[in-house]
Amino acid sequence: MAPVILPPVQGVHATRPLKRLGDFSLADLRSVSLILQGQSVIDWRRLELATEAEARSFLETQEFALDRQSDWQRLEALKATAVEYLRRQVDFPIPRQLDAASTVELLQIASGKSNRQLAACVILKAMHIIHHVEARELQYSLALSDQNLFRLIEERVYRLVGQMLAEGLPIAEFVGGRKRKDSIYTKLLSKREAHASAVYDKQRFRIVTRTREDILPVLLYLSHNLFPFNYVVPGESINTIFQFRSFCDENAHLRTLGRKLEIRDDFTPGDNRFSAQDYRIIHFVVDVPVRVPEAVMATAAPEQRKLGPVVFGLCEFQMADSETDESNEKGDASHASYKERQRLAVMRRLELGQVSAKRRSLRPRD
Repeated sequence: MAPVILPPVQGVHATRPLKRLGDFSLADLRSVSLILQGQSVIDWRRLELATEAEARSFLETQEFALDRQSDWQRLEALKATAVEYLRRQVDFPIPRQLDAASTVELLQIASGKSNRQLAACVILKAMHIIHHVEARELQYSLALSDQNLFRLIEERVYRLVGQMLAEGLPIAEFVGGRKRKDSIYTKLLSKREAHASAVYDKQRFRIVTRTREDILPVLLYLSHNLFPFNYVVPGESINTIFQFRSFCDENAHLRTLGRKLEIRDDFTPGDNRFSAQDYRIIHFVVDVPVRVPEAVMATAAPEQRKLGPVVFGLCEFQMADSETDESNEKGDASHASYKERQRLAVMRRLELGQVSAKRRSLRPRD
């Protein structure tokens, strides 16, 4: 099958404004904590979407156009599949009252205090997984190449960042691009556990904020307008810039909210042995949802169209403030030093093999 050539596609929702730290809600703080700490939304016990408007916006961020009947039908199909699965496979008791609830209503019930709150959460978790799996099936059945998918993501990101810069949001620098093939080869050769399907940074974006205090507002803005927090890949987050609870305690408003959340007070370190000890970064991987252009969906078979109009693309985001970014370009923390350490590791491994290279590194130097 020939690869699909994709025309430009526009976003389906209006952007939400930047929130300052003093305007954060409990839902906002919970969202950024999940991103920074690399948690899974499947482990959550409740949502914090206080209003119908917040619930609708959450769905729109996932590229559902709520003014289209077909998108409502897609959501209803996901809910029906989730409920049927939970009753058939898990034997989970689903209240009959939730059968008639819309997805927006489920999100609000999952954020409330009724006796149906837990069941609503469980249905939404199953919908989350089913939607993700079926979106992958849609992507493969449409024969979307990586390059076409990358372009769809780039259009979303560049359009949003351009708007952020035009509005004077606190961004000092933005860099986006695709990982060069040589860099992919080096990464796979330098890490024993790496394989091609686990290269999450083939497409990556780096955002430098003006100050440390701007990081959370910009991160929240991105999760409101670009990627939903529930599609951050668990276990792939790194935060070595600030200890999250301590940072919240420095702000009276965040301190009050933080008491209601289970937030660890530590960094989320990475396991990249080539990074310097003093290198500081916020790093996370997201499955960014993108809407397939209507012209492409029109050519799909009926069984493919039933899977909805949304696919996902993995990409890496890095964030830092200007002061940290400047420090990262000095000495061992610099990118040049990092690449040199990685290059030497590739040479040693190719010459000696992983085990022999490790044993050699443990020998005392002459």
